Amino acid sequence: MSTATVVGAGPNGLAAAVALARAGVRVTVLEAADRIGGGTRSGEAILPGLLHDHCSAIHPMAVGSSFLNELGLDRHGLRWAWPEIDCAHPLDGGTAGALHRSVTATASGLGPDGEVWRRLFEGPSAAFGTFADDIMGPLLRLPRHPVQLARFGLPALAPASLPARAFRTKQARALWAGVAAHAFHPLERLLTASVGLGIVTAGHHYGWAVAVGGSRRITDALAACVIELGGTIETGVRVRSAARLPRADVTLWDVAPTALADILGDLLPPRIARAYRRYRFGPGAFKVDFAVEGGVPWRAESARRAGTVHVGGTYAEIAATERDIHAGRMPERPFVLVGQQYLADPSRSAGDVHPVWSYAHVPNGYTGDATEAITAQIERFAPGFRDRIVGTAVRTTPGFAEYNPNHVGGDIMTGATSTGRLVFGPRPTLQPYDTGVPGHYLCSAATPPGAGAHGMCGAHAAARALRFLRA
Repeated sequence: MSTATVVGAGPNGLAAAVALARAGVRVTVLEAADRIGGGTRSGEAILPGLLHDHCSAIHPMAVGSSFLNELGLDRHGLRWAWPEIDCAHPLDGGTAGALHRSVTATASGLGPDGEVWRRLFEGPSAAFGTFADDIMGPLLRLPRHPVQLARFGLPALAPASLPARAFRTKQARALWAGVAAHAFHPLERLLTASVGLGIVTAGHHYGWAVAVGGSRRITDALAACVIELGGTIETGVRVRSAARLPRADVTLWDVAPTALADILGDLLPPRIARAYRRYRFGPGAFKVDFAVEGGVPWRAESARRAGTVHVGGTYAEIAATERDIHAGRMPERPFVLVGQQYLADPSRSAGDVHPVWSYAHVPNGYTGDATEAITAQIERFAPGFRDRIVGTAVRTTPGFAEYNPNHVGGDIMTGATSTGRLVFGPRPTLQPYDTGVPGHYLCSAATPPGAGAHGMCGAHAAARALRFLRA
C-alpha cells in the first residue's frame, strides 16, 4: 500500500488526505496546532454558549464545492443554513444595497440599476453549476465548458472599477465594491473583477451559506472521513525540516510557499526556491468579535436581516481604502466585513446576546489597534451599537499570523491577489501544485483556486500526487 504524509490540517490539507485515502493510500496528517481546522476553527471567545468563527465564516464556494459535495459530509454532521438576505451594504442616510440569493430579488431592489445587475449575473449564475469546476482550479488548462467559461471569464479579466461604471445608483455601486473588495487589492487593477464576479455568481447560484455549529464543522466532517478511511491525524506536531518527516511515498504541504522553501531547503530546485522565497503576501486583517445584546441596530432594514454586512460607505470610499492598505497606509475609516451568522444559525447565540463577527482590511503586518476604527464604522451605520456591546475579543494582525502561520503578516488569503497569482498560482508554471521535488506537492490556499473552505486546492494537489504514485 502506498503511503502519504499531509502537513497541515486545514480544509485543504484534510481534503487532500481524504482524496488520497479514498484512492487506497495510507495517510498520516500532521498538524502543528493543538486543534485541526486552520482558518475554519470556531469556539466560545467571549461568553459561555456564544459561538464565534475564528476566521472563515461565510461559504458560497464551499457549499458548491464539487469535491466536498461528493463526500456526503452530512453523514458526519455538516449541515448548511442560509440567512434571509445574503449581504447588505448600508450607506449614510439609512439606504442600502441588498444581495439576495435570487438575481431577480436583488435586481428589484436596485431601482434603475436592476436591469444592469440582471444582465451581468443572470446568465452566469444560472450556468454556474456547469462551469464552476473550470474556475475552481488552474486557469491555464483546457476547460470542459469553454463557451460558458468565456462568457464569465472575459468580464473577469477587467478591473473591478470597470463594471462599477455601468451602475448609476450609489447603492448598486457600493454593493459591487464591497464584494469586489474581497480581493484585498486596488479595484483599478486587472482581474480584480474576477473575485467579485465569482463571489456574486456563486452566491446567486448556491447562496452565502454558513455551517450550522460553526465553520469548524467543515473540517470536523473532513477529519471524520479521514479516520473512516483508515487515516490518522496527529496534532501538536510542527514540521520544521523534511528530515524529520516520517517515510512516505508522497508528501503534501498545506503551508505557505515561503514556509515550504524554509522546510525543504536545498531539496528544492534553485529557481523554484527563489520563486517561493519571493512570494508576495497581501494586506492583513484585524478582527474583533462582539457579544451584542439584541443584535446590531442597523439603520438600514435589509442589514438587520443579512448574514453579511459590508461596512465601508460609497464605492469611492472603498476604492480609496483598498488603495491605502495596499500602499501600507492605515485608513481612518477602513473597510469592515461584519458577519451575523446567528441569523441563519440561532444555535450560536446565548439568549438575546448574539455573536457578531467582524474584521477590517489593514496593511500587511499592521501593529496598531483597529478596534475603535471598526467599532466606529459599525456605529456609523448602526447608531446605538456601542451601548449594546457586552464583550469583545480581538485578534490583531500579528495575532492572525501566530494563530495560523499561513497568514503571514495577517494575510488571511495566503498571498496577494495579484494578476500573476490569479493566473499561475504561487509561481509561473502550468503545474502550480508541483514543487520540483519528486513526490512533494503544495496544497495550501496559495495554489488555485485560492482561499476558502472549499477544499479544492487539496483535491487538485492530491490528484497530482496520485498521478505520481501510478506512474
